[in-house]
Amino acid sequence: MIHTPLCDLLGIRYPILQGGMAWIADASLASAVSNAGGLGIISAMNASDEWLRTEIKKARTMTDCPFGVNIMLKSPFAAQVARVVAEERIPVVTTGAGDPSRYMEGWNKAGIRVLPVVASTAVARHVERAGAAAVIAEGGESGGHVGDLTTMVLVPQVCDCVEIPVIAAGGIADGRAIAASMMLGAVGVQSGTRFLVAKECTVHQNYKKRILKAKDIGTVTTGKRLGHPVRCLKNAFSREFLSKEYDPAVDLEELETLGVGALRLAAREGDEQQGCFMAGQSAALVKKEQTAEEIITEMFTEAETVLRGGNKWVR
Repeated sequence: MIHTPLCDLLGIRYPILQGGMAWIADASLASAVSNAGGLGIISAMNASDEWLRTEIKKARTMTDCPFGVNIMLKSPFAAQVARVVAEERIPVVTTGAGDPSRYMEGWNKAGIRVLPVVASTAVARHVERAGAAAVIAEGGESGGHVGDLTTMVLVPQVCDCVEIPVIAAGGIADGRAIAASMMLGAVGVQSGTRFLVAKECTVHQNYKKRILKAKDIGTVTTGKRLGHPVRCLKNAFSREFLSKEYDPAVDLEELETLGVGALRLAAREGDEQQGCFMAGQSAALVKKEQTAEEIITEMFTEAETVLRGGNKWVR
């Protein structure tokens, strides 16, 4: 069995976190991942503090295991949800889309382990100084908002520049990726796309079907012109967005408006034309719908096999 310092830090059996996917990572998925031995995550997305508190309470009726909350720091409710996680004594918070420093002291006083998502060594060093317990080094292969560096390049550089544990993210969909991440220096992984097809995931079935049908070149990155690129599956929405993104007649405000609500349309309504189906490049590796327990068990069984055979090329 693979056991790393991340297991001890977070009180989990397997060193894996489920990604904090907006409109997808709810109490149902988070509790299933936690019950399976990983760390489930509820996404606070742009929801209110009342919504988050209700979801936390719901998760606690579904699991006795630790789970976390992902906070998007550009949310208009960021300050309120930051207070909620402290009041509810959530053991782990992951952060994205902003600098968590202003909240770190309060979270640390509340006993919360803070795991910011980082896309560069500079940000990794910054959040370490601010009191992060670990960092999630996320490569551009991941779904949703992405950086420029790939996981293969980013993870070892982050491992070299910080003293705290590093969790690899981006392109993690099977045991081979887990084994590779650990060889790069990571003590655990975060996976999002693979959990989209978990049976406990409440995302629309159309979303799951599109993941299961995805090809190796089935994703595209949009929004670079806006300064916050997003990786999603290719469909009518992404094609229209790309055509307008590089049309000089379309201003930034119009382009920004085009994406508003598109993820919800995909995740909750299954709109295959106007929905934005955020997914990582690893979608093509996802072949079947399984329970969260089956996903985690399969991934780590494969990782153990790969790691045991890792010296076959060494003489």
